[in-house]
Amino acid sequence: MSAQPTSSRTTRKSRTTWRNWAGNVALTPARTVSPSSTDALAEAVRRAAEEGLRVKAAGSGHSFTAAAATDGMLLLPERLVGIRELDRDAGTVTVAAGTSLKHLNETLAAAGLSLTNMGDIMEQTVSGAVSTGTHGTGRTSASLAAQVTALELVCADGSVLRCSQQENADVFAAARLGLGALGVISELTFAVEPEFLLTACEEPMSFDQVTSEFEQLVAENEHFEFYWFPHTNGCNTKRNNRTGGPAQPLPRVRGWIDDELLSNGVFQAVCSLGAAAPAVVSSIARISSKALSARTYTDIPYKVFTSPRRVRFVEMEYALPREALVPALRELKELVENSRFQVSFPVEVRTAPADDIPLSTAGARETAYIAVHMYRGTPHEAYFTAAERIMTTHGGRPHWGKLHSRDAAYLSSVYPRFEEFTAVRDRLDPDRVFGNDYLRRVLGE
Repeated sequence: MSAQPTSSRTTRKSRTTWRNWAGNVALTPARTVSPSSTDALAEAVRRAAEEGLRVKAAGSGHSFTAAAATDGMLLLPERLVGIRELDRDAGTVTVAAGTSLKHLNETLAAAGLSLTNMGDIMEQTVSGAVSTGTHGTGRTSASLAAQVTALELVCADGSVLRCSQQENADVFAAARLGLGALGVISELTFAVEPEFLLTACEEPMSFDQVTSEFEQLVAENEHFEFYWFPHTNGCNTKRNNRTGGPAQPLPRVRGWIDDELLSNGVFQAVCSLGAAAPAVVSSIARISSKALSARTYTDIPYKVFTSPRRVRFVEMEYALPREALVPALRELKELVENSRFQVSFPVEVRTAPADDIPLSTAGARETAYIAVHMYRGTPHEAYFTAAERIMTTHGGRPHWGKLHSRDAAYLSSVYPRFEEFTAVRDRLDPDRVFGNDYLRRVLGE
């Protein structure tokens, strides 16, 4: 099945400002191009390189970093969309790079298929999510990048590389999580499986209990995560496990109340109040943590894994060796309790198995993630800096699409295959057509 558009490209030469979802990154490229085919994308890259323009591709803007920043040519994926091939026998789906995860998941569900694991939002484009290391939580099922079996990459000279474990294997290994540094992904092939059901059990638990039982909770559940509410001893846990059914989705009214009214509408009001009067944040947090209630439901995967996120924020997330999770989280709790930080957003904790991708945050080690957030527009720098100090003490790796201050010197020390990635970059893009200040900081010259 195919949905690849036939027209070539749309080019806007006037200088317009592009902003990311959180609003903390803005850029004004010299040229904006929206190609609708691999050929048109390759032509646009080739012409820009000939003219000496730097080239970057932006997805939906859900990265909090300046990874897509450029004053040259900005590639927007809005027309490079659709399912290009669905191969049931091979258990794969090939999709154009600008396709949203929402469209991919809904198309797979209509065909009775599913990804094995995914993150918690669906607004991202597939290429943006893969390139920055988007992950969910899982005992044995890994990130989106680890589910990629092949990809198509437009290189700096306009050539197109097909990459898989059998073809251009060294590029494939690196480009599954390539930060946009190796080229522009034009399509991705994901492994899929027959659709299954997940039962989600959500319930409050104390910080002391969840940290003391963390390893047991991870071992006993296919997907385990929890949220700790700063200024409190309260957590909300979520356990997702496969089941034979039957499906028992949340009642529509209960789902709307929990996921839209409370998690978005009321939470937006709470965050706005906290931004206007920071002194009330800790009191609100204590009330919020006590208001949590347990719920259980069974549904198809993407309806369990994902949820709407309408309250805008900025975020920093670190991947730690899993054995460091509890000590680091306890240090973070102590930090908040002994500081004047007013943190209205919960801290999110997830896990991932080790994988074999050079720049994966879970590369070659069992991993746990700690994500800290602050409401958009409120001061976050001091809190993030103090939290980052804890994470780096434990050998943490920052999420590539989220805020951090690390540079190539640090990152090369926590990624054993860092030089393998930069060698592929040197070969594919020696002139740094796809370079920018962010990549210079995290990868070096």
